[in-house]
Amino acid sequence: MDYPDAMPADLAPDAIEPVARPPLTTEDLEPPTDLSLQLPDPEDDKISFSDFQIQIDNAWRVCDRFDLQTDIWRGRILRIVRDREKRSGDGRGTGFLNWLKDREISKSQAYSLIELADSADRLMDQDALEPETLRHFSKRAFVATAKAPAEVQHMVVAAAHQGDRIATNTVRRLTDEWQAATSELLPENIRIKAAEHSLPARYLAPLVREMEKLPEVHQVALREEIEDQPDKETVKQATAQAKFLARYLDAATRVAALDRPELDLEQALEEALRLGSLNLAADLVNQAAQLEQAIAKTYSSWKRVRDLADRLWVDSGASTPHLRNLISCLGTLSSEQVSVPLAGGGDRVVRLQVLEEAEVGAEVEPFPAP
Repeated sequence: MDYPDAMPADLAPDAIEPVARPPLTTEDLEPPTDLSLQLPDPEDDKISFSDFQIQIDNAWRVCDRFDLQTDIWRGRILRIVRDREKRSGDGRGTGFLNWLKDREISKSQAYSLIELADSADRLMDQDALEPETLRHFSKRAFVATAKAPAEVQHMVVAAAHQGDRIATNTVRRLTDEWQAATSELLPENIRIKAAEHSLPARYLAPLVREMEKLPEVHQVALREEIEDQPDKETVKQATAQAKFLARYLDAATRVAALDRPELDLEQALEEALRLGSLNLAADLVNQAAQLEQAIAKTYSSWKRVRDLADRLWVDSGASTPHLRNLISCLGTLSSEQVSVPLAGGGDRVVRLQVLEEAEVGAEVEPFPAP
């Protein structure tokens, strides 16, 4: 099955293969019984560059296929062990966790393998994916296929059935084409252009993904914009605008300073759009969200440093002058007046004042010098 490329070769250098690669044979894909591979001699100048690349690529693909099949098997084994533990264990999964520990397998790795096995079984049931067809997938491409929409899975499996080599960019391209041709977020004239390949899917798919994050009112505005001007540049601009809109709207909900009844976030957004400064507004709100999070984390660390310094001061005494001196030096970080010199800033110092509501107006004495 042939699919037209979604990206011209001159715009996708990473997709250009340096040499023509022959189709894999059964011998190429059969894992060697002695776990050895026939690899070319790097010192042999008689082997041409293209032949060297072909031999290395074929060997790598054997490993890739063998790795995928092995991981699916491991996932099925882990799933059986987990299910057995659920049926007859203590109900807390202790037996399964101990089994993993004995084999030096992390819990996250185990469930990742189980998910891979579930995906393989689901694909084989839904699309009649035979074990022989599996050899045409790279491991990453198979995982990407399992996560793709059902319609894309059907297209990928159909291509694999016909002997096409399925790489990750194959799955990505087919997903992009499917989104561009079917998404209701795009106007009809854009979907027609996508189906005709006159408007590359690689431009439309990112727009669809960004529009999915937006409220309907903003989706409608963007849809009308690209419907009026159905060209590549307009789509690229709409994608950037959708990205900044999503960033602005997401960050605005996380900034406590913006939670005020007198502030109309939508009107502020409209004004930023009118000025052509949406990117600046989005970055401002996003940085404000990060700053609030950093301040909250700094406050937690400050409280911890203050508590530890208090406890250590109580435990120390005249017999530990150096320890008390250490605590006193850290007073610039544990007192309500926090001072931090800027690295590489010469004499520049950042000073912060911590005022807890219950202690506003109270003065905290610094730790006395030893």
